[in-house]
Amino acid sequence: MALFQSSNPVLNQDVYNRAVPIAGERMTVRGTVNKMSFLFVLLLAAAVYSWGLIAKEEMGLAGMLAIGGGIVGTILAFIMIFKKTWSAYLAPAYALAEGLFLGAVTALFNAKYQGIAFQAVALTMGTFIAMLVLYRTGVIRATAKLRAIIFTAMMGILIFYLATFVLGIFHVNMPMLALGSPLSIGISLFIVAIAALRLVLNFDEIESGAAQGVPKYFEWYASFSLLLTLIWLYMEILKLLMQFNNRK
Repeated sequence: MALFQSSNPVLNQDVYNRAVPIAGERMTVRGTVNKMSFLFVLLLAAAVYSWGLIAKEEMGLAGMLAIGGGIVGTILAFIMIFKKTWSAYLAPAYALAEGLFLGAVTALFNAKYQGIAFQAVALTMGTFIAMLVLYRTGVIRATAKLRAIIFTAMMGILIFYLATFVLGIFHVNMPMLALGSPLSIGISLFIVAIAALRLVLNFDEIESGAAQGVPKYFEWYASFSLLLTLIWLYMEILKLLMQFNNRK
């Protein structure tokens, strides 16, 4: 496993190397799957709740929870990166916070583009299953080359996000990047592809951590990392569907 590297700042080989295994308390794939399932249920429950607030037209409360959830989720994510041993306590809170954010945002988008929520969820789950099958069958392997490609692409995407944010602050409009434009759709497709490939690295990181016998709390940490990727993928698919709807 010496060549194992990750493009994910949340979970990488250095993190595993610094972890000291505890006798009888080691990370397992099954344990990680169970914890990931628990986090997903929490995310879904919170999302359904905030969606319900939008449906009841309680926009003020829904908006407050959405903004608060997004901020709290981001803060918790950074805390877990630096205090991994807290993951067992913070990962569930992170899932709830992000669920409140996603539920409200999705409900608002679905009100404008009818049916987009179901499509986004179905495509995200379909992509997750497809990438898992491709990984398990060996069609796509988490090679050093693939990691380098994903790392480079993610850095480029981060720069793009930052540039778009700065331009938005100064009210700089770029027609070529308008919602529904060919270039904007192309960029969204590229980001979705990178997010999907990032799942392959997540799967490999979980198996590698279990094989190295890292501490049990890494099950929570790895579950958080996988959930983070899934949320990213979902949001990008949602944006892509909005792009296509905008061209109608």
